[in-house]
Amino acid sequence: MPSSPHRALRALLALCTAAGLVSVAAPTASASPGTGPTAVVAMGDSYISGEAGRWLGNSLTDSGGRTGTDRAWTGGGHDPSRVYGATAGGCHRSDTAEVRSAGPLAGSLVNLACSGATTDNVFRASRGGQSFKGEAPQADQLAAVAASHDVELIALSIGGNDLGFADVITACATDYIVWYSYCHDDQQSEVDARIDGVMADVGRSVDEIRAVMAGAGYSSSDYRIVLQSYPSPLPRAADNRYGESGWSRTDTGGCPFWNADSDWARDSLVPQLADRLKGVAAAKGVQFMDLRDALQGREVCAKASRQVTSAAPASGTTSEWARWIDSRSTQGLVQESMHPNAYGQQALGRCLALVHARPTGNHSCRNTAGAGPSGMYLTAG
Repeated sequence: MPSSPHRALRALLALCTAAGLVSVAAPTASASPGTGPTAVVAMGDSYISGEAGRWLGNSLTDSGGRTGTDRAWTGGGHDPSRVYGATAGGCHRSDTAEVRSAGPLAGSLVNLACSGATTDNVFRASRGGQSFKGEAPQADQLAAVAASHDVELIALSIGGNDLGFADVITACATDYIVWYSYCHDDQQSEVDARIDGVMADVGRSVDEIRAVMAGAGYSSSDYRIVLQSYPSPLPRAADNRYGESGWSRTDTGGCPFWNADSDWARDSLVPQLADRLKGVAAAKGVQFMDLRDALQGREVCAKASRQVTSAAPASGTTSEWARWIDSRSTQGLVQESMHPNAYGQQALGRCLALVHARPTGNHSCRNTAGAGPSGMYLTAG
């Protein structure tokens, strides 16, 4: 990517400063557009805000620190603000959120994403955008960041809530636990009926970000947008360590889904959404990061992973990287279910860091079997 005039000027000033030719004052909050501290910004929904970052794997222990999996445990109680800060019970921006786990990519790592957000919560208010959980639309928040920072990269995860991911999960779990029927047939019809409109709104989200950045004085070559897809929190049926019959998938594993529905979600729904998001990225001229396989072998109930016990402590190399469905309703909030947990967020952060280092092309991010979150790697895609 060509260097912007802003960055070229900063490089010259840095050289002069090193030579003792000029002194440079620390940037202020009212820096000119494209100047000030560098920034990488996360926007969108729960998969990038850091939802479920409270948890290090899954444990059947319902008391205390849940065998070391509950990062909100204080020793005498549970304080989710230890993980989510002031956004506990709201946007759930965790301390292990993707942008926070990516390492020192820039002077500021800014998380504007919010759990439960839809595209309407990204659009500017002047363009019909809606406030959410007491916060202004994310594009309006971005305008303030763009004016006070040199924004280099914006990572965007959006569309899942527009498509009704939570409703799909609820319907499939209910069909397994209550109705003994499959969900994939009727849910596929629902997805097909919505997806064109959702993709149009995802594209509009990119346009809104572009408009904000242009209004702040940025040219298109001054920054990058990386649109990302969603990782599957469920394994294929063949990779599930619990049998389809009985109650082990519900009571023990926390993955109450039929084999046929699991295979549909893993091999149809998640790829369908990823492929369509890739099409939006191509149409809008932004980079695409494909995360469909990021949790392969690390999903809830995956054979290659295991739950945490007193004899098998939490570990990024052995524990699950996604939050289960807590059938006992005694561990955290339901909204954390089926999201990348602290390990998963660290893995996605590594993916972001790898893409940050590659300013062109589309990339798929995968994990290395037997390795922790630092073992993520990219392939062309």
